[in-house]
Amino acid sequence: MNALILEPHLARADDFYQALIDAHRDLSDDESAALNARLILLLANHIGDFEVLSAALAEARVDARPEAGSDAQSTA
Repeated sequence: MNALILEPHLARADDFYQALIDAHRDLSDDESAALNARLILLLANHIGDFEVLSAALAEARVDARPEAGSDAQSTA
């Protein structure tokens, strides 16, 4: 089983980030979400390892949602 790589590992990270931003340019929110979904599925297929993908999903959910009750505490 391969482990999910969490350290910086992306060659030409700045170039990729710019290409990602450029790919979303002039798209509606729905079109942008569809592009993201297609990109995720393409990359998941390329990775091909369910355990790595499951670990990536779990890692991506960390801090994805505000803590429950944080709004209620800030307005009280």
